Amino acid sequence: MKTRCMAVRGFGAAAMLGMALWSLTSAWAASDDTVQRGKYLATAADCIACHTAAGGKPFAGGVAISTPLGAIISTNITPSENAGIGAYTLAQFTDALRKGKRADGAYLYPAMPYTAYASITDEDVAALYAYFMQGVVAVDSKPAATRLPFPFNVRSSLAAWNAMHLDGRPFVADPGKSAEINRGAYLGQALAHCSACHTPRGATMGELSERSLGGNSLGSWYAPNISSDVNSGVGSWSTEQLTAYLKTGRAGLKAQTAGPMAEAVDHSLRNLTEPDLRALALWLKQTPPIHDAADTRPPDQWGTAADYTGSIRGVALPADRRQMTGPQVYDAYCATCHQASGKGTPDGGLPPLFHNTALGHANGDNLVMAILQGVQRQADVPGATMTMPAFARTLSDQQIVTLSNFLTQQFGHPEAKVTVQRVGQLRAGGTPSPLLKWVWPGTAGVIVLFSLLLFRYRRRHR
Repeated sequence: MKTRCMAVRGFGAAAMLGMALWSLTSAWAASDDTVQRGKYLATAADCIACHTAAGGKPFAGGVAISTPLGAIISTNITPSENAGIGAYTLAQFTDALRKGKRADGAYLYPAMPYTAYASITDEDVAALYAYFMQGVVAVDSKPAATRLPFPFNVRSSLAAWNAMHLDGRPFVADPGKSAEINRGAYLGQALAHCSACHTPRGATMGELSERSLGGNSLGSWYAPNISSDVNSGVGSWSTEQLTAYLKTGRAGLKAQTAGPMAEAVDHSLRNLTEPDLRALALWLKQTPPIHDAADTRPPDQWGTAADYTGSIRGVALPADRRQMTGPQVYDAYCATCHQASGKGTPDGGLPPLFHNTALGHANGDNLVMAILQGVQRQADVPGATMTMPAFARTLSDQQIVTLSNFLTQQFGHPEAKVTVQRVGQLRAGGTPSPLLKWVWPGTAGVIVLFSLLLFRYRRRHR
């Protein structure tokens, strides 16, 4: 009888377990819409760009993110419980996203734009969590650890940084703006984290909100002013041009993307819906204008067609190729694609160099970086600019200076002056942060403090 009862109970338990599993399976199936929404949000946030190494598995980390303080290695954010975030609860995931705090309590470096993600709504955070836990394949491999110099390797110090620069308030729609502009503001301020790149930073590397979207050096590439200012920003762009640029990385003949922005378009922005791209463009068009005195006309209104052939035809090249003139360097390395006049091809596949924002900014860093690294785009992007080769191994620093200054004087912003020193810095990865000057004083201070404590300890126990 006892055995029979146990059998009945066992059958009942099995039935209940089966019902529970069926119920759980149904719940997971019912959440597919949420998972797909989370996937879209993760795409808008461009998570894959920083957390997927070249040739690596999606979201497994290992990308060396160059910063003025050194390389920060992105982490594994797949649902692996051993190497990723598989053991994270929703609350812990939310803290990482909004507060820059890992499940073990350690702080994340703000290369992860949690200062922007802090504005993501609760509903969208839950959708992102569902996607990363259910829609991403787990990868059981840990990337190398980030190793910044002292004192920046002391993660607990980020608590003070967060107190100064992290505004944890959620996004609040502006009742004075349309629903479309508010949608664009949410996308731009929270998910797409535009200010993380395009807003200049102060001495402590925090964003200077009074110059929001006013342009910022990323160490090597320069994220230009994208505020609504007509001359310095994108105020002269039409909504249609901005939308096309976000979708393809091109705006007619006036602009082509490269560097980190090309990655943002290829990995993220081109996958957004047309209404979301238009909302983002409309929001940018009404942001507070940030003006730079050097910009007396829009970036796409500088320069004229070239007529340099008379200065080089019949003139022998110098024995020291570093002494070539600007027209000579251009004729040798650029004219084949961009034409002798700088007009490019009619369809813009090989873009014109004058009346082009690529050369129309007073900061010449992006011109130099395009020459050094070239321009690479994903092959499946409709309307993307053709690939430009890299010349880092072909041209010397002096040749790049000569070429760049010729290009800006003839085709671009005449205030954009390039120097040998700057080319060398950009070739080496950019300008180090002024905060690095505290590395040795900080280290010396710790050594002195430790020595004093050790001396005091020994004296007491002598």
